Amino acid sequence: MSALKDKVKGTANEVAGKVKEEIGKVTGDRKMEAKGAAQNAKGHAQKAVGDVKDKLSDKA
Repeated sequence: MSALKDKVKGTANEVAGKVKEEIGKVTGDRKMEAKGAAQNAKGHAQKAVGDVKDKLSDKA
C-alpha cells in the first residue's frame, strides 16, 4: 500500500473511531467507546506507517 493510501485510511479510521468513542461516551455504551478508541489508535498507527514510507521513499 502506498504512503498516501495509508495516511488516508488512517485519517478515516481516526475520524470514525473518534465518532464511535464519543457516541459511546454520550450513550454510556462502554463497549462502543472502547471500539472507537481502538479504531482511533489503529488510525494513528496507519498514519505513522504512511509517514515512515514517505521518509523511506525520500531517502531512496
